Amino acid sequence: MTPPSRIEGDLPVVDAATAAAGIDADATVLTSGFGSVGYPKAVPLALAESDRDLSLTVVSGGSVGKEIDVALVEADAIERRFPYQARPPAREAVNDESIAFADRHIATLADEVAFGGLADPDVAVVEAVAVGADWLVPSTSLGHTAAWVEQADELIVEVNRAQPRDLAAFHDVYRPENPPDRDPVPLSEPGERIGESRIRFDPEDLTAVVETERRDEPYEFRDPTDADGAIAAHLREFLEAEVERSPICTDSVRLQFGVGSLGNALMGALGDADFGDRDLVYFGEVIQDGLLDLLDDGRLRSASATSLALSEAGQDRLFADADRYAEDVVLRPADVSNRAALIDRMGVIAVNSALEVDVYGHVNSTHVDGSRVLNGIGGSADYTRNAALSVIALPSTAAGGDLSRVVPMVPHVDHTEHDVDAVVTEHGVADLRGTSPRERARLLIENCADPDYRERLEAYLDRALDGGGHEPHDLDAAFDWTG
Repeated sequence: MTPPSRIEGDLPVVDAATAAAGIDADATVLTSGFGSVGYPKAVPLALAESDRDLSLTVVSGGSVGKEIDVALVEADAIERRFPYQARPPAREAVNDESIAFADRHIATLADEVAFGGLADPDVAVVEAVAVGADWLVPSTSLGHTAAWVEQADELIVEVNRAQPRDLAAFHDVYRPENPPDRDPVPLSEPGERIGESRIRFDPEDLTAVVETERRDEPYEFRDPTDADGAIAAHLREFLEAEVERSPICTDSVRLQFGVGSLGNALMGALGDADFGDRDLVYFGEVIQDGLLDLLDDGRLRSASATSLALSEAGQDRLFADADRYAEDVVLRPADVSNRAALIDRMGVIAVNSALEVDVYGHVNSTHVDGSRVLNGIGGSADYTRNAALSVIALPSTAAGGDLSRVVPMVPHVDHTEHDVDAVVTEHGVADLRGTSPRERARLLIENCADPDYRERLEAYLDRALDGGGHEPHDLDAAFDWTG
């Protein structure tokens, strides 16, 4: 049987250099990609290699690959970057201000572009597994691709033959209307489908189709550490008690985990959790290898996300059996997967990691020493603020134990005390619900801080309490903290 065509119709097929040459030197470029997969590869490389004097504004849905955040950065081609970056060259350029960068929430990013609050888009460059005269099928992520196709004046589609066309089975493209005519998203269950597998566009917007054959650079998840295992054990015990107590978990347990090695390890560890006869369901941003394990073991009823952020082995596993996985896995646009109303409606238990947490429960996820950005906030705040139960999971120390991740005062706040319900480290769980600031501080120090730092943290708190106040601080001591 002849496989279905990847390019259907009389379309403007050109090489990457020709497509790149049609992009203005100072254009605002919207790219597909989320979780470092599903991003365009050939056109960004062609731009980087063009020897043109470029000053591009690049807006992606989430993290992308080295073709954008390494090659274009090293070519000095990017002037502005939104809303997330995850590669060392991009990070260095952002921190030395050679690239102007703004970190934004994922849930509202598409609206910010659509309503003119962030950038005025010129061209969308997106990856697909198939394209026709007025439609395309996204590849390994959906992210904000549908929104970018709607909003850009011109469209360039990279059709990647290294990604299976079977990926169409995962996509559920639903587009919300603009306010004030925006109706509630008609999604009642995480595994439900309410859209179609294709993204539609105006045929007049399509300026180029580029054929490629280059797989995503896969995630490399580190092996779980002893600390990861201890964090997972404490989290599992906490959640087992919670689902017995909470009315939102009567029939099912609906979870979200942040992207990365710790989140992946925690997903896998939940395979041993005792949730009784309740179904385990995932409603989050990314599908990682740990979720495939749960699906293969029959532990997971369904999984809803916006990206297949998998290792190379995970990609191979999913590609080899895409139709089977697509029965239980659905990919949605990021402004649906991260939508506040849906996270609330689904009763999600959100588990996200962080750089550090202070004694009152404020969380820093993004800035080292309060100044140097690592990657970005991503969708962690979308879930932390809107989940039925918000958990921050992190090791108690960094730098081989030389730094405490539980500190007197975080120098940068991404999630306030008002949005964090519990903190988990390898030493235990601090359930912060219903506690005053002083009670939170005692719980965090006693249950989550590393024993080597508890005495110092307790001494800090005692000094701070001498000054009084609702949330007491000794600012001089907080700013001098080096642990």
